[in-house]
Amino acid sequence: MIRYAELQCMSNFSFLEGASHPEELVLQAAVLGLKALAITDINSVSGLVRAHTAAKDHGVRLVIGTRLRLVDGPDVLIYPSDRAAYGRLTSLLTTGKRRAEKGACELYLSDLADTDFQCGAGQIACAVAPFAVTPVFTRRLHDLKTIFDRHVYLAATMLYRGNDARRLHTLSGIGAEVDVPLIATGDVRYHTPTRRPLQDVMTCIREGVTVPAAGFRLAANAERHLKAPAEMARLFDALPGAVARTTEIVDACSFHLDELKYNYPVDPVPVGMTPQSALEQLAWEGAEERYPDGVPNKVRDQIAHELALIETLGFAPYFLTVHDIVRFARSREILCQGRGSAANSAVCYCIGVTAVDPERNDLLFERFISEERGEPPDIDVDFESGRREEVIQYVYDKYGRDRAGMTATVITYRTKGALRETGKVLGLTDDTIKALQTACWRRPWHEVTDAHIRDVGVDPRRHAVRMTLALASELRGMPRHLSQHTGGMVLTATPLRDVVPIANAAMADRTMIEWDKNDLDALGILKIDILGLGMLTAIHNCFDLIRAHTGRSLTLATTPAEDPAVYDMLCEADSIGVFQVESRAQMSMLPRLKPRCFYDLVIEVAIVRPGPIQGDMVHPYLRRRNGEEPVEFPSEALRGVLGKTLGVPLFQEQAMKVAIVAAGFTPTESDQLRRRLATFRHTGDIAGFRDRFVGGMRANGYDEDFATRCFRQIEGFADYGFPESHAASFALLVYVSSWLKRHYPAAFTAALINAQPMGFYAPAQLVRDALAHGVEVRPADVNLSDWDCTLEYPPLLPGEGACALRLGFCMIKGLREEDMRVLVGARDHARFKTPEDIWRRTGLGKTVLERLARADAFQSMNLARRDALWAVKGLDDKPMPLFEAAERIRHEPDVTLSPASPGEQVADDYRALALSLKNHPLAILRPLLRDARYLTLDVLKTAKHGSKVRIAGLITTRQRPGSANGVMFLTLEDETTIGNLIVWPDKVEVLRPALIASQLIGATGTVQRAGAVVHLLVEDAENLTPLLARLDEPDAIGESVRAAAQVDIPSRNFH
Repeated sequence: MIRYAELQCMSNFSFLEGASHPEELVLQAAVLGLKALAITDINSVSGLVRAHTAAKDHGVRLVIGTRLRLVDGPDVLIYPSDRAAYGRLTSLLTTGKRRAEKGACELYLSDLADTDFQCGAGQIACAVAPFAVTPVFTRRLHDLKTIFDRHVYLAATMLYRGNDARRLHTLSGIGAEVDVPLIATGDVRYHTPTRRPLQDVMTCIREGVTVPAAGFRLAANAERHLKAPAEMARLFDALPGAVARTTEIVDACSFHLDELKYNYPVDPVPVGMTPQSALEQLAWEGAEERYPDGVPNKVRDQIAHELALIETLGFAPYFLTVHDIVRFARSREILCQGRGSAANSAVCYCIGVTAVDPERNDLLFERFISEERGEPPDIDVDFESGRREEVIQYVYDKYGRDRAGMTATVITYRTKGALRETGKVLGLTDDTIKALQTACWRRPWHEVTDAHIRDVGVDPRRHAVRMTLALASELRGMPRHLSQHTGGMVLTATPLRDVVPIANAAMADRTMIEWDKNDLDALGILKIDILGLGMLTAIHNCFDLIRAHTGRSLTLATTPAEDPAVYDMLCEADSIGVFQVESRAQMSMLPRLKPRCFYDLVIEVAIVRPGPIQGDMVHPYLRRRNGEEPVEFPSEALRGVLGKTLGVPLFQEQAMKVAIVAAGFTPTESDQLRRRLATFRHTGDIAGFRDRFVGGMRANGYDEDFATRCFRQIEGFADYGFPESHAASFALLVYVSSWLKRHYPAAFTAALINAQPMGFYAPAQLVRDALAHGVEVRPADVNLSDWDCTLEYPPLLPGEGACALRLGFCMIKGLREEDMRVLVGARDHARFKTPEDIWRRTGLGKTVLERLARADAFQSMNLARRDALWAVKGLDDKPMPLFEAAERIRHEPDVTLSPASPGEQVADDYRALALSLKNHPLAILRPLLRDARYLTLDVLKTAKHGSKVRIAGLITTRQRPGSANGVMFLTLEDETTIGNLIVWPDKVEVLRPALIASQLIGATGTVQRAGAVVHLLVEDAENLTPLLARLDEPDAIGESVRAAAQVDIPSRNFH
């Protein structure tokens, strides 16, 4: 039997060089019967964990390695033989990455000889000869032999390039001269020959050329795939030892990734205490503070149970770290709140990490930590997005760059990018590429047909088009590059660079490791999640505005609870800007659910999720809540689990508890069921749990039909459902943001705009909503605005009820905050009198002043937009020195400019600010719309169910969620109100051009009314966007007023 190991193999984590996933390479190695496989990506180990996991699944021996691409030498394959050598290799890679920009690695031959790398001790090296072998390579091979103390090989390949025999002879001679043995390798780029076309495309993307122009940049054939041992023996029959030596290297490399024993850093604790005893003290002291009237027995028992399990698993240092980070944030008055499965922990509640009271909620700690699962806990903490960086830098400062790093996230090619890059290298025009992107937009790839391609004006029979679609399909999902995770950080007691390479991130003062969340989970490495939440920033800003203008101090904890006025507002779906319940689906649910208490908000947050929707839980719950269906429980055990949700499982914890109390699962088995559900849609492997669940319920006396129905509901959680603890954490922010909107609408709106980008609605919709709530909104002005939106009091009307919202310079397109800070600082001494006054006192250029003028921000000077622009046009780009300016005083002639029409003013407002306080565009265009028989959106409020209606509006949001089975939802606005439209999948296909391309759309359909919830079921639609150009009329100074002829009113699109 021939024994062979492939030791030179790139995965697609050698970005745009390898064309196969690590998992594909490992599986193919198993199929071919290779003794072992080494993944040797360029200056990287980022694909190794995926290969490691796949190798364990398929029984393949994985050799850990990398391919060093040196600046001044040949490529060198490195295989660490043991754990210490691996640590030195990742440290070497860290050195190269930290001295280079993000995504690059700068290593030199001298780095291999450095004492930090111990001159290659414990490493096995294999030199890769360049295409053209020169005497320089021979000298470098001598150097490598010296550095690695003779543990050096020379890679040889047979790739049918016409000169293989001659090249092999040359390398054999060099090897003999230097006394370096040859090994056979395939220089693999993909797992099977069918990936060669994709590899060609990747090469062209990397080189920035088209396929026809690529020439010798492309491989001559498809031979760079994994080959069977017999095939490699045939290719190297002249050098049989080259094949056999591959197994020598495998036998010499005993290291595998399971040896990475992770050491979590232990923070200092008081003398005489251990991390466990320190955590216990914090937990019990916190419990006394949380429950001043005495800790309830239920909570006391839960804390004791959790502390015992934490001690068994050795996780106390992790809890102390998270506690310290939260303590730091609160010491800086940074709002924060734990969420996710960590909110199932009474200990987390008592040490101040989460806000979910275990006395009021039924917690399932095993959802968070399980002894049998043996995995580290995952505590997610949200911080104000605007101040999260302070927290991250605190962690860096505390642990040092050598022991802390951001986790990576793998950025992959998505449909639009895959089509763009593939189309470009195959020579398609930009128009054709955009048409293909339109055809595939928001459409599952497998559903794209030739008819869809024809609909966008492209012939699907064209060879280049067919190749683009086929290869883009393969490119989708391939890694493009590594980016930093939104908030995941890894901390280690020993140098992190000995575990995984550390690289520079794109952001200043950030470093990141090469592994993502799934890699860390696979290796049992703990991470902490320092996440940013825009709503926390908005709430804090709102608290500050309220305190500054009313003297009232508020916090998350002191916001008045259970305010009936807040629930009245939510029952009317008046929730624009409110956290989590501002989407179209949530606003449709609010009048049906009619929340009247905090727990109703917990249900509201959780019920509009794919899990409950797909599990058919929503309508049964609503019917029971409305008294339309009896609430029955087959047993008291299920009543205890499902009583609060009227017999319908809405939360993950409930699904797990049903498995425990009704089907006889242990807590650990129920968690295994939850985890299997999380992968069920991909693997389909759930039959064993289904049989176990149904059989267990039958054994406990439940009817088989009922048991099957219960499992079908639980299966819905495969499509993502919230744990109750997570929903409760979010519900607190739902209530606080609702309370602020109800009682301080001006401050709430200002805070939301200042925290952008966030949420469902653009500032234009937030301002419109504020106006609808009686808030006076004032325009941005050079003498009155700050960068952020602010609050003002009208003359003689002090008090919050009279607060007006002043738009900030942040609303004006194209302005920089630093420029406006200069303007505001110069204004502190005296108000500006003229545009020239601003120009002289601030030193700002004419371009900045023109943007202010286009935004009509000179009204405090009694200058209309045209007059301000005229004044700015007469200025130079930069103010002149004082004396030179005195000699060149301008004497501009007085000019009387004709006033702009109302339509022009609105159009110019939208161009500069994306909104207008003067009027709504559709109020100006109403005569044209009326002539076309389009009604205002407020007709939907009074139209009868089933009646036909023809309306028009600006599209503010589009949604086509995966759980909606192809249904598209649109939100429109006009001068009267907003309206919600539903487009069924068959209509989406027919009306797709209008639905996708329109900014202003006209729609005809049938009114659907269910209580207070009203939708229009669209039957026909047309793109009315060209009407927006009618807002403009010819003006006296032409281009000096308008930046462009078109009014762009963007919408927000959501999946």
